[in-house]
Amino acid sequence: MRSNALSRWLAAGILALASSAAMAQAYPSKPIKMVVPFPPGAATDTIARVFAAAVSQSIGQPIVIENKAGADGAIAGAEVARAAPDGYTLLMATNSPMSAAPAMKKNPPYDPVNDFTPITDIGRYTFFVVVHPSVAANTMQELIALAKASPGKITFATGNTTGIVSVAQIAGQTGIQMTHVPYKGEPQALTDLIAGRVNMMVVSAGTSIGHIREGKLRALAVILPRRSAALPNVPPLIEAGVPKFSLTSWAGLFGPAKMPKDVVERLNKEFNAAMNNPQVKATMEKQAFELVGSSPEKLGGWVKDQYDSYRTVLKAAGVEPE
Repeated sequence: MRSNALSRWLAAGILALASSAAMAQAYPSKPIKMVVPFPPGAATDTIARVFAAAVSQSIGQPIVIENKAGADGAIAGAEVARAAPDGYTLLMATNSPMSAAPAMKKNPPYDPVNDFTPITDIGRYTFFVVVHPSVAANTMQELIALAKASPGKITFATGNTTGIVSVAQIAGQTGIQMTHVPYKGEPQALTDLIAGRVNMMVVSAGTSIGHIREGKLRALAVILPRRSAALPNVPPLIEAGVPKFSLTSWAGLFGPAKMPKDVVERLNKEFNAAMNNPQVKATMEKQAFELVGSSPEKLGGWVKDQYDSYRTVLKAAGVEPE
């Protein structure tokens, strides 16, 4: 009797362990949603779709992109922060929803450090300061002189917080005044810039390089500490008249807070593996996007550092939280 009871107890325990292991191995058992905080055609949307295609193949389930533009990425960030932490809702985040948007709000809709699970760093964007060819400036120094001569006359478009914070830094350090024309995303802003309806923009390389090479836009500086291999003749801002410029534009993958550790490890492994995929690497090179994988812990530390940095940068630029 005791032997039979013990056998049944052991069998039940083994089944429970097997069931638990099977559940862990089953992830993902349905499509995964990846929320992108910008509209289709934006640089982050392109990056997200490239990774979604690569990881969908290796993970065995489709990764479906959902674009949630608006509020400097805070709409997308808030949606993912509220989602179930089961690994089926992810955020391809940037410095906009994770650094700038919370830093620009007196009452942020979420805490970028505590309301998300970091999964992996994705990489760094290249941004250029560009003007329409009709603007009588071939260098940043000439643009600064033009803006000082006619305060408020030059209009600048923005489609993300990198543009907003960059121009705020430039204006704060040089004493120029320009008129802000905000858009929900880069594609719409870029369309109006190419058409000459606005004069200037800080824009990602992925959406602007082709237009720069075709002569539809003129690049005056790159927002990197060094020259970009994509356009090596364009000087960095720190050499072009704004020596104290400091801003990093980045992307990382997140989920809601308290995701299971095994799910985080699986996603981290799959996305870091995708960075070695030749097709992914080739596309990122065309976008002038630098791939930077990481552990979840390293990304978590980076988010905290960047959030603190953006608050310092915004204060120095005179941008008060709203």
